[in-house]
Amino acid sequence: MIALRPDLKVMLASQPVDFRKSVHTLSALVSEALHTSPYDGTVFVFRSKRSDRVKLLAWDGSGMVLVTKWLHEGHFTWPPIRDGAVHLSATQLAMLVDGLEWTRVSPKPVKQPAVVG
Repeated sequence: MIALRPDLKVMLASQPVDFRKSVHTLSALVSEALHTSPYDGTVFVFRSKRSDRVKLLAWDGSGMVLVTKWLHEGHFTWPPIRDGAVHLSATQLAMLVDGLEWTRVSPKPVKQPAVVG
């Protein structure tokens, strides 16, 4: 299972992928295109050419997990299509999967100014 914890690493592949790809093909894509190990606990997010579908790939310690979601209405918010990946926070991932606008949420907590006086 994918646990959303504050230290969770999330990488969103910017290029859309063919949604017929299996767990094995997506794992190979992580290794070859994103130059990282699919077995390091990072959640990898893939987008389809249609903006209403998302796939999540993650190693949970005992096996590979593949989650697919289609929205009946509306669409997911995606960054501009380009090469490479975008890093997200656990909060941004939760918002993305819920179909919410996640791009306005800071990926890292903002430091509060020190209290003076």
